[in-house]
Amino acid sequence: MADFVHLHVHSEFSLLDGLGKVKALTQAAAEMEMPALALTDHGVMFGILHFYQAAQKAGIKPIAGCEIYISPREMTQKDVKFDTRPTHLILLAEDQTGYNNLMQIATAAQLEGFYYKPRVDKDFLSAHAQGLIALSSCGSGEVPRFLLNNRPDKARQAAEWYRDVFGPKNFFLELQDHDIPEMEPVNRALVEMSRETGIPLVATNDAHYIRREQAYAHEVLLCIQTGKTMTEPTRLRMNNDSYYLKSAEEMAALFPDLPEALRNTVAIAERCNVDLDPSGYHLPEI
Repeated sequence: MADFVHLHVHSEFSLLDGLGKVKALTQAAAEMEMPALALTDHGVMFGILHFYQAAQKAGIKPIAGCEIYISPREMTQKDVKFDTRPTHLILLAEDQTGYNNLMQIATAAQLEGFYYKPRVDKDFLSAHAQGLIALSSCGSGEVPRFLLNNRPDKARQAAEWYRDVFGPKNFFLELQDHDIPEMEPVNRALVEMSRETGIPLVATNDAHYIRREQAYAHEVLLCIQTGKTMTEPTRLRMNNDSYYLKSAEEMAALFPDLPEALRNTVAIAERCNVDLDPSGYHLPEI
């Protein structure tokens, strides 16, 4: 059994951004002998049931999640000058309460907070934090974004806010290594912040496709999303071909000095237990 679990994964349900189909993702994780896999599509959860059923057939544990967008102000405020750059946060459902809260967050983001992206604000997030495990996300997360902008005090303040909201065992500082030069000092700062605050670390790979050789197809997908062509040098693209579902050995090679960040992926996976029963009727409360 592999000693690593992917907790930051985008599928076809991250529309025009994720390339991997849920069935193929779960099969790939099973072939790498990973005990579980998370699905964290951008702002939506409509792939979760398909993912849950595919993971069960593949013989691995499904972890229901979402990469949500957090508005800089109240989610009902929608001004192009202030509200077009929400931050990211990975949420994973630890239990049934967490899954229900995650659905409420995703729903409110679409129906109440949508402005370019489906967003919620911190007040709504803190009111629906029970049963959820949060990761600080990629360079677009609030904590790493402050670090990228050379504001370490604000980064620590934000990290401590998330720790207080989700609980000391339910918020993790997320480390990624996609060979982005400006993220190297961010990762060092996150490690130092973890040592100073006791907030645990977790290692992820921002998976948008399954195999390395699919990077070109993913570039084409991003061109479709943005209305660009592959010949345009300024088109939106990833910096390299590392955004795939890496093996446990590849992840260990990225973080040789931080084994606890790798072990924590398995520990988180063991804690996440949600049962989605598709049988019978599940009607909304009206």
